Amino acid sequence: MALSAEDRLAVTELIALHGHLVDDGDLDRTAEVFTPDVVYDLADFGQDLVTGLASLTEAALARGAANPVAHHVTNVVVTEGSDGQVRARSKGLGVMADGSCGSVTYDDTVVRVDGGWRISYRKVSARRVPLGGLGQS
Repeated sequence: MALSAEDRLAVTELIALHGHLVDDGDLDRTAEVFTPDVVYDLADFGQDLVTGLASLTEAALARGAANPVAHHVTNVVVTEGSDGQVRARSKGLGVMADGSCGSVTYDDTVVRVDGGWRISYRKVSARRVPLGGLGQS
């Protein structure tokens, strides 16, 4: 299936919606972004895989005030693999309550469902060094 411009826009808006819902505390609406069996990979942060919407909500609530107050997403690139899977890669900025911020990369697998598009897998990777580590001694 070739991705249309409308599909690409819908996937980009889907990725942006995540930040709005989380920042507003609308965790009961995460089914608008993720599949019911979503796998949320936080291994880069020393955490286990989080599987399913209920577990994702529990994990967010367990972090409480340690969550960012603002999630910003940018640089969204949507591709279709030779296997037909739709993938999206984007950059995320998280602003904490004390004003500090961090950067991540989101690698998503996105699937078409009856209600549009949903993320079925998300890997969150922290950006800790410039240039992906090139030139570091």
